[in-house]
Amino acid sequence: MREKILIVSNVTGGLASFRSELIATLSKDYDVIILASDNGREEVLEAAGAKVILMNLDRHGTNPLKEMKLVSYYKKQMQEIKPKIVLTYTIKPNVYAGIAAASLGIPYIANITGLGPAIENGGLLQKITIPLYRYGLRKAQKVFFQNTSNRDFMIERRMVKNYDLLPGSGVNLEKFTVQPYPQGDTVDFVFISRVVKEKGIDQYLNAAREIRSRYPETRFHVCGACEDAYESVLHELANDETIIYHGKIEDVIGMHRLCSCTVHPSFYPEGMSNVLLESCACGRPIITTDRPGCREIVDDGVNGFVVKQRDNQDLIEKIEKFLKLSWEEKKAMGLAGRAKVEREFDRNIVVRKYLEEVRKANIR
Repeated sequence: MREKILIVSNVTGGLASFRSELIATLSKDYDVIILASDNGREEVLEAAGAKVILMNLDRHGTNPLKEMKLVSYYKKQMQEIKPKIVLTYTIKPNVYAGIAAASLGIPYIANITGLGPAIENGGLLQKITIPLYRYGLRKAQKVFFQNTSNRDFMIERRMVKNYDLLPGSGVNLEKFTVQPYPQGDTVDFVFISRVVKEKGIDQYLNAAREIRSRYPETRFHVCGACEDAYESVLHELANDETIIYHGKIEDVIGMHRLCSCTVHPSFYPEGMSNVLLESCACGRPIITTDRPGCREIVDDGVNGFVVKQRDNQDLIEKIEKFLKLSWEEKKAMGLAGRAKVEREFDRNIVVRKYLEEVRKANIR
């Protein structure tokens, strides 16, 4: 009988997008079971060789009784599955599945995919979350971080003991290949993200208004699921042709093929921006903020430009700076990004590190 590995995350979609290579590799030697709430793409996980158990998880809930029930639920599942090791992603699974695994003496590996607003914004939630994290991670075989800022924050507060650094989730360099650089009459920019304030959508829309008024050959695309607060704004700007709103898209590579540059003015507590990694892998320059999870991917003036967080004018100036480059300079900037992710962010690096840790757990 093959040993089992349990993977716990908040939703199925993120696992399908960024962990399917790891799941497929693990499935060669282990039975992989996934425990997550459903937001689509379950079939991708099953195709990679995993069995998926769907659950209800309130990602933003703070009711203490419900949270303790979550620990009990995870513990019951682990007792039934009897995994050799548990892999956890995102805040609630890291904390509550970590507590459950520790109580049962099951090895577990946590992945810090960003600190999240609860910690980033300080206040009462931070005071509650830090001790919970400390308790949930106290017996982790390994805690993987995606950037040094998150790592240093947790080390300084004695929240982790055994830790290592990953290049984010990495990027699949065979899937995201260099796309021919656009040579059309327009220069197209793209924002790919959930349309929420913290991802810098206000700065992007402001830049679109200003740049389009001066450079009519430019186009500004917005791709991503939209919060209710922005729905009317996006439709209004789409109607007057300030932006082109696509909603949530499946063909990300096709969008990169169309566009000359990705703009990601995020001030969200990222782990490592997958949007930027995929853009660079496709040979596209990036314009992004000087904050953890973004700054690691951009070398200012080499494969893109760095902008100040929440700074409308700085973003406008950097977009203008990009527009003044020649076609050859823009293309070279994109190829520099591809070379960077090949050196530093290959997803195979992530898979290898996980395999090393899983094999260690077999020595008990």
